[in-house]
Parts: sequence; C-alpha cells; structure tokens
Amino acid sequence: MNKMIGLCLSMGLMIVSSSAVAYDGTNCKEPGVCWEPKPGYPDKVEGSKYDPKHDPNELNKQSQSIKEMEERNQKRQENFARTGKFIYDVEEIH
Repeated sequence: MNKMIGLCLSMGLMIVSSSAVAYDGTNCKEPGVCWEPKPGYPDKVEGSKYDPKHDPNELNKQSQSIKEMEERNQKRQENFARTGKFIYDVEEIH
C-alpha cells in the first residue's frame, strides 16, 4: 500500500514539474516580453501591406461631432438666458 501511495505521489510531482517548464514556442527577451512577429512581418509597418492607412476624415468624425454638439448647447444656453425657456430642438430657436 505504501509503495502505491509513493508511486502516485512521484507520478503527480513529475506531471506538475514537467508542465511548469513546458516550451511554449516563443523566445522571451526577458520574463513577460515574449512577442515575436510572424515570419515575413516587416520591421516597419508604415508603407507595408500591414499599414492600416486610416482616412483622416474618419478619424476626425468624433471631434467634429463634439464641436457641433458644443455649438448646439451654446445656442440653447443663449436662448435660455434670453427667454428663460429651455428649448431642446435648436431648429425651433429664433
């Protein structure tokens, strides 16, 4: 019985220790820095087929919409200060 328990314990320790040092396919420069590009990936992305080439108009959509929102809010505030009534729809402000 003691031999069976000893055998099970030693097998368990071997499994645990072998999984801790398993090769994961990467070459780490230091612990936690293991990223490697795929073969054929360029050193410089700009100008390559991996360059996303973002459209400046698409990138500026959010800042443009925020600017328009602030203009509408300014009109609402001016109208409220002038009349004392809050009108949400800017088209109704005269």
